[in-house]
Amino acid sequence: MELYLKENGLRTSLEYGELEISGDETYGFRPYQLMIASIAGCSGSVFRKILAKQRIEVEDIQITAEATRNPDEANRIEKITLHFIIKGHHLDPEKMYKNLAIARKNCSMVRSVENSIGIAETVKTIELSR
Repeated sequence: MELYLKENGLRTSLEYGELEISGDETYGFRPYQLMIASIAGCSGSVFRKILAKQRIEVEDIQITAEATRNPDEANRIEKITLHFIIKGHHLDPEKMYKNLAIARKNCSMVRSVENSIGIAETVKTIELSR
């Protein structure tokens, strides 16, 4: 990956398109936003693959991410909580938590930060009527 310094941040071109990165969100994505998005995105995609392999059909998965930062240590991310809202039929919350534990073990982004950033997940299932 090549990054090019510009006046208000960095730019890189990736297969999907250009990515603007800046500490000022009027000029691009802030680095901490990208960190949180990569962890949530990886976790969510691995979780979805696990559900598909188990033939668990869901209508929708929404992930909300909350970050706890430490202003005394350069605003370091100390904890990320991922809140999963899963909509579908015949969903077992306990099984969802078990599948999230499997996803955690297989998500490269979570594994990359697990010894420096606390990662927690919550699950809320919404049963849809047929």
